[in-house]
Amino acid sequence: MMRLQDQVIFITGSTTGIGAAMARLFVAEGARVIIHGRDEERGKILQRELGDQWAGFVQGDLADTNCPALLADKAQRCFGKLDVLVNNAALTSRANLEQTDASSFDRLIAVNLRAPMMLIRALLPALKKSKGCVLNIGSVLAYCGQSNLLAYSVSKGGLMTMTRNLADTLGISGVRVNQLNVGWTLTENEYQCKLDDGLPEDWPDHLPPDAAPSGKLLAAEEIAEAAIYWVSQASRPVSGSVVEIEQYPMIGRIANQERENKE
Repeated sequence: MMRLQDQVIFITGSTTGIGAAMARLFVAEGARVIIHGRDEERGKILQRELGDQWAGFVQGDLADTNCPALLADKAQRCFGKLDVLVNNAALTSRANLEQTDASSFDRLIAVNLRAPMMLIRALLPALKKSKGCVLNIGSVLAYCGQSNLLAYSVSKGGLMTMTRNLADTLGISGVRVNQLNVGWTLTENEYQCKLDDGLPEDWPDHLPPDAAPSGKLLAAEEIAEAAIYWVSQASRPVSGSVVEIEQYPMIGRIANQERENKE
């Protein structure tokens, strides 16, 4: 028995990286998926790979105020119903306090926090009808973040609060809301970003032990596998959970690093 048989799942930001990995695995487990992205060509390529009978594609820029409502309408038209919304799309613009102006902050918050909320709002009637669920893809940086990811960290902290708030609010309607706080993951975009930062092409093979105790970064496919439980009926009736998908506990990381430095 496939774990997601007959479910319809809308995944934002799913033409690359973790979103694309989820789309592939969800289809392999019997779901029909609605792919989303800004790049139509990339979206259509993935749709053809998965098969039109298993995948739809909707295009849109989540920074646009009107986009979430339009995407919600298009997504529901793809397969006539909706069981799951995965809020995966996010901007990861790097900037510290001095580099973060009002315009860049507003755009990042619009995509990473406002759009997920407005998509849930627009899709709530469909989710109530299917007794469905929402899975928000957050980050371990939600807890405090790092200096050059200030706005991103703020947005993920807000997403975590929203997850718990809406889980409490919507539970009576049978709609569940959970979140994965993901650690450092090797995606196409992350690989290129580090190249742009000046690291060599083999940088994933030379990771600091305190950042990757296992010797490698998390893979997008591993995040997708973790997501299966939360978008399936196996996790019902759990709601309001924020789960860290990371190689070390958030509490104790600095102590461990200091111990290793002494050794």
